[in-house]
Amino acid sequence: MRTKQREWLFLLTCLFLGFLANISFLYGEIGVSYIIFIAFFYTVLFVRFKFSFEHRRIGLLLMAGIWLLAGSFLLFDSTIFYPLNLLVIPAVVFFHIVLITSPAKLNWGKLSFIRLVTGKLADALRYLTNYLRYIGRIMARSRRRVKNRTLRQILLGILLTIPILIIIVPLLMSADAVFQEQIENLFIFRINVNLVEVGFRLAFTVVAAIFFFCIFQVIGKKTKREIEIPETPNKKTLPGIVAATILMLLNTLYVLFIALQFQYFFHEGLLDGFTYADYARRGFFELILVTLINWTILLVFMKRVRPEDDKQKRLLQILYSIMISASGILLVSAWQRLTLYEAAYGFTMDRLLAHYFMAFLLVIFAYTLIRVWLENLPILHFYLICAFLFYCLLNAVNLEETIVENNLERYEVTGKIDIHYFSNLGAEGIKGLVQLYEKDPEIPGLKGLLIDKRLELENEDESWQAFNFARDEAKELLEELGL
Repeated sequence: MRTKQREWLFLLTCLFLGFLANISFLYGEIGVSYIIFIAFFYTVLFVRFKFSFEHRRIGLLLMAGIWLLAGSFLLFDSTIFYPLNLLVIPAVVFFHIVLITSPAKLNWGKLSFIRLVTGKLADALRYLTNYLRYIGRIMARSRRRVKNRTLRQILLGILLTIPILIIIVPLLMSADAVFQEQIENLFIFRINVNLVEVGFRLAFTVVAAIFFFCIFQVIGKKTKREIEIPETPNKKTLPGIVAATILMLLNTLYVLFIALQFQYFFHEGLLDGFTYADYARRGFFELILVTLINWTILLVFMKRVRPEDDKQKRLLQILYSIMISASGILLVSAWQRLTLYEAAYGFTMDRLLAHYFMAFLLVIFAYTLIRVWLENLPILHFYLICAFLFYCLLNAVNLEETIVENNLERYEVTGKIDIHYFSNLGAEGIKGLVQLYEKDPEIPGLKGLLIDKRLELENEDESWQAFNFARDEAKELLEELGL
């Protein structure tokens, strides 16, 4: 009996959690409301499981990242990460809660763990089906106990009349203007409630509450998926001689390419017949693609190739190292090309993300080089952790602020700037336009853009859920201009 009472109490808690999700995410812009929801969600989780969790180190790392991503809705106004985090944060949160409630012996760095995570969603759906059947049986027994059949029949008549009224009332309103006015006064001006919106929010709250309840019920429970089956070694391995031959041919090509084009790679100016766009774009994407192909080859060979003896093993390690070094040089060349292109045409989100992605690949290749010689190091764990930290870093450094600052510095040197690109950014773009106006108010079209942005911010949602430091600061700067 106590267990049932506890479950009903927890269901009420999940109902409040669903209500909090409703007011946090369905009232326009999301700001401080996201981190408030995350705080309450994890409070419920910790109380539910009495702070008894596994995989604590990676769990703490993921939780810190989740708080950072949720906090970005309060601190920054990113046009690219705002919609992206709406998908990333729930996925990471679900992965995190499944991870910390799973047995410590499970290796989260294997694909079998991903199957466990997705399987928990299926378990939650089955639990929901069984729970609804349980509620249905309770309601059926309750109906049998009700002796007053007249009351039940009256309620049934009312329910059956509602759809008929929905059809008849609009027809009568169309037939008589006075009747229409009376109905509108009754249901619009006196009540002043949007029934469609209320119904949607109520449905969202209930669905979210049931979803949270089912998820909390299934995580932490042992299933067949959590009995980890040792993976049998793949017998279809590539012979070491074949792999060494492939690597030798590719490395020879890379060494020859780098030797012949070294001056072209790192030339400080432009070659004859090339514009900046040709120089930067002609090789940038190709070099990035080549490095990704090399990375794929390395992963496949390191996983599937089994050297026959120590000499062959040493040869493969040397060839791996040469390929990694060549890939690093190609990345440095791509970095230099993109830097030159930015100096000529300015800084954008795509170009800055490309810089960070190349830095990420350099870190990955550096670790892979270490892994070639120290075979006991885990590789997939590092890749997953590094990718998550890389994504969190992109959210933490405020890329739009970096873009604005670099473009303003470029404007001081060249006198060139794209104010319309600034206007497509978030709050940081507005602050950049304000700084630009304070330096040179005569820039064509700048004053009009600032007036439009001021009117846009004045018409924005000012609910507490949407509070954001960056947008608030941009609004204050525009008000101080007095345009």
